[in-house]
Amino acid sequence: MQQFQRKNPVTGDVASSAHAMKASDVPTVAEKAQAGFSEWSQMGPNARRAVLMKAADALMAKKDEFVAAMMGEIGATAGWAMFNLGLAAGMVREAAALTTQISGEVIPSDHHGTIAMALREPVGVLLGIAPWNAPIILGVRAIAVPLACGNAVILKASEQCPRTHALIIEAFAEAGFPEGTVNIVTNAPEDAGEVVGALIDAPQVRRINFTGSTAVGKIIAKRAAEHLKPVLLELGGKAPMIVLEDADLDEAVKAAAFGAYMNQGQICMSTERIIVVESVADEFARKFAEKVKTMPAGDPTAGNTPLGAVVDRKTVDHCLELVEDAVSQGAELLVGGETSMNVVMPAHLVDKVTPGMRLFRDESFGPVVGIARARDEAHAIELANDTEYGLSSAVFTRDTARGLRVARQIQAGICHVNASTVSDEPQMPFGGMKASGYGRFGGKAGIDAFTELRWITIETEPGHYPI
Repeated sequence: MQQFQRKNPVTGDVASSAHAMKASDVPTVAEKAQAGFSEWSQMGPNARRAVLMKAADALMAKKDEFVAAMMGEIGATAGWAMFNLGLAAGMVREAAALTTQISGEVIPSDHHGTIAMALREPVGVLLGIAPWNAPIILGVRAIAVPLACGNAVILKASEQCPRTHALIIEAFAEAGFPEGTVNIVTNAPEDAGEVVGALIDAPQVRRINFTGSTAVGKIIAKRAAEHLKPVLLELGGKAPMIVLEDADLDEAVKAAAFGAYMNQGQICMSTERIIVVESVADEFARKFAEKVKTMPAGDPTAGNTPLGAVVDRKTVDHCLELVEDAVSQGAELLVGGETSMNVVMPAHLVDKVTPGMRLFRDESFGPVVGIARARDEAHAIELANDTEYGLSSAVFTRDTARGLRVARQIQAGICHVNASTVSDEPQMPFGGMKASGYGRFGGKAGIDAFTELRWITIETEPGHYPI
């Protein structure tokens, strides 16, 4: 089979090679997955749990391979790769724990002698489409709970990290899933549209989950709608972090630095807008700028800087365009610097950003964040909601009741009071609102997403019908 290559964004060397599958290969994969579903779905919950626990151990056993793959394919730091691996293994273990939580209920019926039940059953073959930015976490999330629910899965790997995603499937295969239960599709970038379209169209594929950009999510949702196939979408974000006048500014600075620059800002939950009440804005900006200046970027393979490389030069150019647009309209660049090695971009901090600037509206997905100033709490909430996105958010205040009140007014699927916008736990309902998508990964919400809810009745007495 023809191969395609992924090049290291830092060195330009070939990082990995993978099968360049075509749309014509999809029917074979889908049929194989359907055969795997027939066996896997009939296994009991504790049998499925045992296999998933082995998969978690198999993932951890590939630690060195995962670190090397992520460093080579996306310029990740070793720390980010290990964080990915640890959380992903936790997701698999949480999925294993869910196998006995897929429960139904008996519902009172108005028909005498009728036992009415609501049952959750496996759907069939599920397609998971995962991105490159947190490749182990999001690759595993696309398949772990679906498998726990008794489904077979096809993981559509990212063209930017095919080796990293293939390692996930190799680990799962070693765990002992029935043949065909866990599958992967890799393709060259130029074939992505046709391959994904063929996967969505495949009659064996019953549901789709996708994590990625809002633009691509809309395309996938439209294609799936032609077949009335449900889709779970976790899309872009422009996460706001509100800092109220009674906030602990030192804590807010720590959370903002982590939220804005972890993995060079290439996280769907990354803090992209810091909205500070005017009375403390100057002090916050000063403290935050001091913190950011202590966070240099460098060669991720050297492992001696908190920030590494971004995924490609296009990201650098996009981020710089956002900064330049803001500065040209009166914003102030507090921290910046020159990009080295083509993709090692230093942290950028821009103050006095306003809603008319692209930096306020466009997702940067890179190491740049803007500070916007609010008159008061109400104005801060207004600014936070002045976006098409609604994934994650945060608010800082010493008054927890106030924090909860503000959190409930922010239009986002996730809000953290006195914590970073970047946070994830396997058991939590994870997902967004508005242009950030719909549906939820994680815990019991994942069971809802990846099972069919059926109504089944049993009549225990002779029936009475009007005709």
